Amino acid sequence: MLKAVLFDMDGVIVDTEPLHHKAYNMMFDDVGIDVSDTMYRSFTGQSTRGICEFLCEQFDLSLEPIILEKGKRAHFTKLFFEDPDLQLLEGVEDLIKDYYTNGLTLVVASSASMFTINNVMKRFNLDPYFKDKLSGADLKASKPHPEIFINAAKAAGVSTSECFVIEDSTNGIIAAKEADIFCIAYKSVHSKDQDYTRADMLVSDFKDITFDKIKSSFN
Repeated sequence: MLKAVLFDMDGVIVDTEPLHHKAYNMMFDDVGIDVSDTMYRSFTGQSTRGICEFLCEQFDLSLEPIILEKGKRAHFTKLFFEDPDLQLLEGVEDLIKDYYTNGLTLVVASSASMFTINNVMKRFNLDPYFKDKLSGADLKASKPHPEIFINAAKAAGVSTSECFVIEDSTNGIIAAKEADIFCIAYKSVHSKDQDYTRADMLVSDFKDITFDKIKSSFN
């Protein structure tokens, strides 16, 4: 029986990726490194801390990863509050309300920092619909490690067979499947170079996964 839904945030609830991209590039310039588009795309779904640790090792930087992380976060925060184009993805607010009205427990499980998660939830008044919010940045291992979704199911108070994940990234899909949770991949106009082959379902419109349409999969 379906009891809960575990939402990724970036690329599912809101598209902050353009802001992240700008902020990362500002930070790359700050520390004098040249990150290729291919390398940058491989970061999708990973925590900022993990990415900064990788960059310090990859480019043999003398700086501590936390310095890169703080620099990137400062750039992102400024962009977050100044960019008027940041909006919820089309249809996701209706989907969230549909699940909530039908009694499902909702949990955010994102690789973003809790700072970013809280800002998004506050800006778009989404907190009333969600029981809990989990940040992969607070864990030892980020996606594709399954820990965040295992913890999210526990936070929702359900077994892994009583919930599903909505994800948009390769790393997130792998994490969901490694946690043995049904995974719906959301492919939007913003999605680029992601592998959806391990997902149980692929959609490009949230209307295709309303409560009435998905509940039969868990009976």
